[in-house]
Amino acid sequence: MGTLFPVAAVLAALVVGAVMLLLLGASPGEGFAAMIDGAFGGPRELADTVNKAVPLLLVGVGITIAFRANVINIGGEGQIVLGALTATALALALPDWPAVVLLPLGLAAGLVGGAVWGAVPGALKAYFGVNEILSTIMLNIVAVQGMNYLLRGPMIDPAEIESGSRIPQTMRLPPATDLPVLVPDTRLNLGAVIAVVAAVVVYVFLWRTTYGYRIRAVGLNPFASRYAGIDVKRSTVVALTLSGALCGLAGAILVFGSESHRMVTDGSTTGFTGSAGFNGIVAALFGGLHPIGTIPASFLFGALLVGANRLQRVTQVPSALVIALNGLVVVFVVSSAIWKRRLEQRAQLEAVQTGDQAAQTSLPGDVAPAAADPPGRDSGTDDG
Repeated sequence: MGTLFPVAAVLAALVVGAVMLLLLGASPGEGFAAMIDGAFGGPRELADTVNKAVPLLLVGVGITIAFRANVINIGGEGQIVLGALTATALALALPDWPAVVLLPLGLAAGLVGGAVWGAVPGALKAYFGVNEILSTIMLNIVAVQGMNYLLRGPMIDPAEIESGSRIPQTMRLPPATDLPVLVPDTRLNLGAVIAVVAAVVVYVFLWRTTYGYRIRAVGLNPFASRYAGIDVKRSTVVALTLSGALCGLAGAILVFGSESHRMVTDGSTTGFTGSAGFNGIVAALFGGLHPIGTIPASFLFGALLVGANRLQRVTQVPSALVIALNGLVVVFVVSSAIWKRRLEQRAQLEAVQTGDQAAQTSLPGDVAPAAADPPGRDSGTDDG
């Protein structure tokens, strides 16, 4: 039953959303039909859904690594931005390099940028006891301010300065950095394959390697892990570094797979990331904090995000309803994780109690002596 909690949470959020649609004078049936059509209505819609799910999947898989080490990474937004900035800077610095070299280098630069931004709160947590929730949130603010400075200054498109519009965006990146399109006449690109491969690699790392076992052991019990000889501080730093690296890769894919093929913002983190850094956390929770489970969870949330835009256009409801609907899904999914954990704890307690009762009923009516006398020996005598 615990596996049904996330599904029930999404359904409950949609029921509340239906009530909100009724209060706004819109038809819930028409609205949800528009959502389904917007997310799955054709090849282009399906491609948009998959593209929307790619950053959610990468962030969610990164969040899974952090959570398995019992640290909470709320800095996905900033790590996406740093990965995108690093990848963009490298692409602009090497415009004449061939695609076979520049594209992998750009993606690797995104990994490095996000990894550095994740390692900072990891080191603060491990060696100075700084709460990682506070440090990652504050680093999100630093990242967005750095992005605004760079895109309005050193990295701004020279054409924007000449025209006087000064839109905060870079010039068009070299065509060598464009992610290959997988399906003609759609925007489905290689980023989807990269994200799925990353999820599989992380699964193998966490459950099939020694270091992955150490990270999970630290998350389960840092004191026992330290007693067993595991470097708890290093494992904490590594977990947040890897988590940030995957978020940075998501940022690089957002830039290299965008329609404009440039980095552009409206001055806020969400203007570039689309809140993928936060929605990826929900996708990870929905997927049971498992890399493979995060794949369908990210696809579902990508469908909700894409379909919500179609719902707004068809029913003409305010855009705030779409934001509220996404927020409801987040609240219900997080709440379902709590109830699921309580259900699992109750099931474990009942299993222990059942085992104790079974052990008691299996004992004979007369309890045998602890140690029987050996044959040929009188109890109470000593043969010397």
